[in-house]
Amino acid sequence: MSEYITGFHGVEEALKKKNFEGTLFLSRKNKRIDQLRELAGKASVRVESISGEEMDKKCPGHKGFALYGKKTGGSSTDVDLDSFLRTFDKDNALVVILDGITDVHNYAAILRSADQFDADLVIIPSRRSASDNAVVSKISVGANNWVPVATVSNLTRAMKQLGESGFWIYGAHMEGEACYNLKLKGRTAIVMGSEGSGMSRIVRENCDGFIKIPTEGHVDSLNVSVAAGILMYETRRQHWSAK
Repeated sequence: MSEYITGFHGVEEALKKKNFEGTLFLSRKNKRIDQLRELAGKASVRVESISGEEMDKKCPGHKGFALYGKKTGGSSTDVDLDSFLRTFDKDNALVVILDGITDVHNYAAILRSADQFDADLVIIPSRRSASDNAVVSKISVGANNWVPVATVSNLTRAMKQLGESGFWIYGAHMEGEACYNLKLKGRTAIVMGSEGSGMSRIVRENCDGFIKIPTEGHVDSLNVSVAAGILMYETRRQHWSAK
C-alpha cells in the first residue's frame, strides 16, 4: 500500500535501501533536501518539484519534502524464521520477541534500540501487533529499514524453535532476576509483553526464565520501549565484554 514518509531520517534510510518505488516530492531548497534529491537519483526514485500549496494538500505538516510510494518486493528486512535459524551461525546472538506491542510509537522506539544494539532479529505475531508503516519509519528514524523482523503466526512455536536452536529465552517481568545478576551469554532472546497486560499466559509459560530492571521510582514500571532498550543494552554489554 502506498503511503507518505515525511521524517528526514525515515526518507533518507528508505532511499538508501534502494527498494522503494514512488516519488520524492520537493517544495523547498536547502542542503538536506539536496541530499535527498541525490539519494533519490541513486535509488532510481522519481523526483518532482511542486509548490508549497500543492505539498500542503498532499501531505500536511511536511518539512518541504515527502516520499510517496511503497517498498518493492517486500521489505528487505522481512525475514522467514525457519530460513533465519537454518543459516544462523552466531554464538552471542540477541533476539527480541514482542508479545502484544500494538502501539506504533513503542514498536518504532524498540526497532530504533534494536538497530543501535545490533539485535539479530525482532519477532512479532501476525495478529495483535504494530507493523511497519510510514509512522514507524518516521519515529524509528529509518531503523525499520535495517532491523530484520520475522512475523509469525504462533509466538510459542517460534519460541520453541529458538530453544531448539540454542537460545535461552527470558521474559521481562517485575518478579524476575535483576538483569545484571544474570549471565546473558550465548544465544539470548528477550520477550517484551504489552504495557497493559504484560506477556500472555502461554508465552510466559514458554520462557526459560524471567528478567527485570531494578528500579526505585514511584510508579509501577518503565515504558516498554525504554525497558526493551535497557535489556538489549545489558545483553549486548555482557556479550561484548565476553569477547
